Amino acid sequence: MRGRPTYYVTTPIYYVNGPPHIGHAYTTIAADCLARFKRHQGYDVHFLTGTDEHGQKIARFAQTQGQTPQEYVDGIVAAFKGMWQQLEISYDDFIRTTEPRHKTVVQEVFQRLLAQDDIYLGHYDGWYCTPCESFWPEGQLLEGNCPDCQRPVEWVREESYFFRLSKYQDRLLNFFQGHPEFLEPQSRRHEMMNFIAGGLEDLCVSRTTFSWGIPVLGSPEHVVYVWLDALINYISALGAFTENDELYRKYWPADIHLVGKEIVRFHTVIWPAVLMALDLPLPKRVFGHGWWTVEGEKMSKSRGNVVDPGELAGEYGVDAVRYFLLREVPFGSDGDYSRSAFVARVNSDLANDLGNLLSRTTAMINKFQGGKLQAPQESTEYDAWLQEECIEGARAVKTAMDNLAPHQALEQIWRGVNAANKYIENTAPWALSREGSEKLPTVLYHMAESLRIAAVLLVPFLPNLPGKIWQQLGIESPLESQTYEDALSWGLLPVDTQIQRGEPIFPRIEEEELVEKPVKTARLPENLIAIDDFAKVELRLGKVISAEKVQGADKLLLLQVDLGPDDQRQIVAGIAKYYRCEELVGKTVVVVANLKPATLRGIRSEGMLIAASTDNKKQLALLSVDGSLPAGSRIS
Repeated sequence: MRGRPTYYVTTPIYYVNGPPHIGHAYTTIAADCLARFKRHQGYDVHFLTGTDEHGQKIARFAQTQGQTPQEYVDGIVAAFKGMWQQLEISYDDFIRTTEPRHKTVVQEVFQRLLAQDDIYLGHYDGWYCTPCESFWPEGQLLEGNCPDCQRPVEWVREESYFFRLSKYQDRLLNFFQGHPEFLEPQSRRHEMMNFIAGGLEDLCVSRTTFSWGIPVLGSPEHVVYVWLDALINYISALGAFTENDELYRKYWPADIHLVGKEIVRFHTVIWPAVLMALDLPLPKRVFGHGWWTVEGEKMSKSRGNVVDPGELAGEYGVDAVRYFLLREVPFGSDGDYSRSAFVARVNSDLANDLGNLLSRTTAMINKFQGGKLQAPQESTEYDAWLQEECIEGARAVKTAMDNLAPHQALEQIWRGVNAANKYIENTAPWALSREGSEKLPTVLYHMAESLRIAAVLLVPFLPNLPGKIWQQLGIESPLESQTYEDALSWGLLPVDTQIQRGEPIFPRIEEEELVEKPVKTARLPENLIAIDDFAKVELRLGKVISAEKVQGADKLLLLQVDLGPDDQRQIVAGIAKYYRCEELVGKTVVVVANLKPATLRGIRSEGMLIAASTDNKKQLALLSVDGSLPAGSRIS
């Protein structure tokens, strides 16, 4: 006898460099919706989420907070778990990369790859982005910065272990060509195929300049590179390579990895190559969804516009937050959050369309039939049409969810809701009541049955609203016993059911309430400084005497700058992409004059120029004055 079909869905494990925000909630709610839908279909589902807790960035940030790395990550993990509880996320497992069960598997994977020469010892010389914990060849930098986050990279030289990623280039490309379903949306697939075809370099998979990570067995001075460590969570959580590998044998390969588009490369290039080296099956599907902006701007702590989904859920309810995120934008595209868009969506769909349908239905059954549902009698010309709209919409929900399009699934559910509202206007049950028409029981039954179907279909999307509909319809059988199949048939609502009319399930949010409650944003940056701290920075005017390119570094210029009597400095600046040497000579610029000297490409740099740039670094301009003040003048 065969058991139920299995379904393994994962979120990325979230990097704990800050508390959860709306972007984290989006991925997790989408995964939760998918997991709930598959359970609703009868699948044996395993839903994994968790946290990525190692790396240089975590170690540095913990130090600034006066905490050990473990103390710091424990606090952030508690915030993630609290958020998922508040948003009613139904995960089956929460994996932490600091757990012994994970460390054991990571070390086993590393040793296996080392033993078969897929990992080898060498030296790394190159650029590293600490915020992204990513290594980058110089040719992939974007105007000298990380191509993912556009922040500065740093030159790293250290003994490292390397994974032979280049060995799997052709095999990866062939896999992509033979499995078009592996990565979606298609735009991400084309991007990754071009990335692979452009040439893969072996990947540095250990670090020695810090200790916050999983030690390499036999080489404890090395810790496993955070991205190799993190990706292994998808099988370590299942007990792969351990005696307790029942979950691994049952659920692997994963049916879907849901990730943000910024980490698609790790999940569709590095992770598959590692699995190929281990001779393990690859995940069936990776979906890279888009980003959320806030009022048209990128979310960031410095802008103070990071939306806290917990605050939003506390204000308007969990179902409203989940509905907005799943319905507002096509899954895979970028979305924009604004309080006005949120309120408009909740008022239109939940309060007006669905809430009013339930309120009108229960009110009319109470008024015209004493609160008891009766069997249909004489038909109307609109009955077959309503039935078709509801049932065809229900069938289309599965297609949409199979295509990872929850927004389309909700559209199809509302196809039935909107049809029911139109049905009421077409049949005018208030007029039928006045006429004593035998069509009235038929119309009221159809209204209630359309709500039954909507409630069943909404179970995977909204954890609370379907139960409220079920209760007001007075259905005795528990909603938990219903499956997706129960929404595909018309007429399952029992007659003689006693309606239990209640309060509106979604009261309309009034416009004055919207004005009084502006967008809830994150706190001010934690790194605020006092005026005394700012006074420590010595900004002076300097006149550029000469400028020349630094040999072998196409982004660097060597400047000689006059900072006043007996103070001439040489400064190395990464502005060659923006300025020609001849246009800098004679220019009066702003210089940080009391910055500790640094050595760049073997050249001592004795200060720093102040510049402004766009977020994507495509434009940059030095701060300068008109030259009427003498060199060395203090800015205060």
